[in-house]
Amino acid sequence: MRMVDLIEKKRNGLAHTKEEIDFIINGYSTGTIPDYQVSAWAMAIYFQGMTQDERANLTEAMVHSGDTIDLSAIEGIKVDKHSTGGVGDTTTLILAPLVAAIGVPVAKMSGRGLGHTGGTIDKLEAIPGFSVEITNDTFIDLVNRNKAAVIGQTQNLTPADKKLYGLRDVTATVNSIPLIASSIMSKKLAAGADAIVLDVKTGAGAFMKELDDSKELARAMVDIGNNLGRRTSAIISDMSQPLGRMIGNALEVKEAIDTLNGRGPEDLTELCLQLGSHMAVLAEKAATLDEGRKLLEEAIQSGKALEQFKVFIEAQNGDASVVDHPETLPTASNKIDVKATKSGYVASIVADQIGTAAMLLGAGRQTTDSVIDLAVGIELTKKIGDYVEAGEPIAILHANEAGVEEATKKILDSYEITDEKVKEPTLIYDIIQ
Repeated sequence: MRMVDLIEKKRNGLAHTKEEIDFIINGYSTGTIPDYQVSAWAMAIYFQGMTQDERANLTEAMVHSGDTIDLSAIEGIKVDKHSTGGVGDTTTLILAPLVAAIGVPVAKMSGRGLGHTGGTIDKLEAIPGFSVEITNDTFIDLVNRNKAAVIGQTQNLTPADKKLYGLRDVTATVNSIPLIASSIMSKKLAAGADAIVLDVKTGAGAFMKELDDSKELARAMVDIGNNLGRRTSAIISDMSQPLGRMIGNALEVKEAIDTLNGRGPEDLTELCLQLGSHMAVLAEKAATLDEGRKLLEEAIQSGKALEQFKVFIEAQNGDASVVDHPETLPTASNKIDVKATKSGYVASIVADQIGTAAMLLGAGRQTTDSVIDLAVGIELTKKIGDYVEAGEPIAILHANEAGVEEATKKILDSYEITDEKVKEPTLIYDIIQ
């Protein structure tokens, strides 16, 4: 088998066999196939696409290029949730204890963030003492005992995907649905879950800006998961504006506590209930989505979900008292109002610019070496559809020293205020099962 022949085959729009894809991924992983040939192959995929079988085979090949996590010792159907990212996306912090409270096991492997704010691990580390540095045996034991635990990603998880992504990033082949879907799903499958719920974002703050592209990506990932023996479903949700009202690590922990208390923002609460209902059905804890939603609402109303969050934090050496006293979380030294320059209705918010503003304050990483300030971030006081008077705050900066002037300008530039009232954006666009 020669790589040049396989490049030509894909260039001509023909489908690869499983053996051919295994040959390519194994050869690239071990260094026997050079970057320049894989670059040409990725570009051929960019233009010619891949069949459903090819996507599944590519995903499986990348899964087996490194470590896989064996969760078979955990009782029940393990359900993972993956979000394609966005601004103010606090769903994991809420969903892990919420669905655990109704008996759904969540064995979550998460990473650190590069961009707007930290990843799930960074957010959790805003809780004093919280640690994801636990052994696999401890991780499995915690899920069996408490139904939820979070561990950091192993370095050798899907190394072929890491290598291929780095190449795509410098060869203008990132925006390929087959390659994106296979990349995401390889990591999810390697992490060992039995079922996967995908939260695919769409809009200005999402990786996929257009709804049709988001639907295509969601369908591709659902097909891959189901083809490889994982029950998979996807929700396509709005990211035309930030989710919830808080952007920043400790701020998002506070918002998660509010949401588990039943006092969270309407959009964040609704999305978590929708995602959690799917997780409940896939885990066979509920026969229907309505039944799953009712169980989750009862867990919030009874306080069981909040208690589960305390158990989850304490089990990983965190200070669970922050749940009752969120004021003890890291707090910025300054609160600075960003005031509207005119009266009217908020017509749009450029979500990714709000995320950039939070990063300028220190809430995220501009490079892999950047140190996150866990205390800083942005609190949105006005969202799309809200009325605002000139001089009234549209946002509050939680800031220490860095980036106040630049962040203020970014926020003002990202808000469009008009005389006519506009409708709030649709939260859930589609469900793919």
